[in-house]
Amino acid sequence: MFSRILTSGLIAGAVTGLIAALLQLWFVQPVLLHAELYESGQLAHFGAETVSAHQDPGPFEWTRNMLSVLFTMMVYAGYGLMLVALMAVSESQGNAVTARQGLLWGLAGYLTMQLAPAFGLAPEVPGVAAADVQVRAIWWLGTALATGLALWLIAFGKGWAAWGVAVVLLLAPHVIGAPQPDSYAGPVPPELSAEFAGRALGAGAMAWVLLGLLAGWFWQRESQSAPVPQAA
Repeated sequence: MFSRILTSGLIAGAVTGLIAALLQLWFVQPVLLHAELYESGQLAHFGAETVSAHQDPGPFEWTRNMLSVLFTMMVYAGYGLMLVALMAVSESQGNAVTARQGLLWGLAGYLTMQLAPAFGLAPEVPGVAAADVQVRAIWWLGTALATGLALWLIAFGKGWAAWGVAVVLLLAPHVIGAPQPDSYAGPVPPELSAEFAGRALGAGAMAWVLLGLLAGWFWQRESQSAPVPQAA
């Protein structure tokens, strides 16, 4: 069992992480680099002078890109292990896990880890006003845990009591409210912030769906290739 979890989770996560990193480099990072020009003062919102946001990356930028790819692969490998471990728990309760069902697992992971927290704390570009990072981290973690447990209750819980608790868990973090700054300020145009948030969430959705698909496929494949115990 442990070897199946390790193999399925790590391979699915590493492959997804590589693709997710490429999506981020192609779609998300250009917006991020553009925002950094406003943060550094090279560009000014409504300023009279402009500087091209499409500059030739130097050696430092290539190093940054490679480290970003490596870090993203490690993060999604961790996500893959968690997802497959939950699949194993589900299967032990009599629920079959297939590649098609893995798509739903991936969507649930996306809702838990990205979309639900983003409802209160959207992906941010550099230089924007924000509340204390520790307070935001606590709210983010609580939201992810509450959302994940709620989705589990919706999928596998039985009866209105379980579904009622799920609804409460889904709503509670947002009723409490995400920590917000005392005032809004920053040099980055709001249009650029919106584009960054949209692309980050879009790339995350594609990555999580792929992660669920691959994790379910590898898990099913490992299950089919596992030796059948012989009767004594």
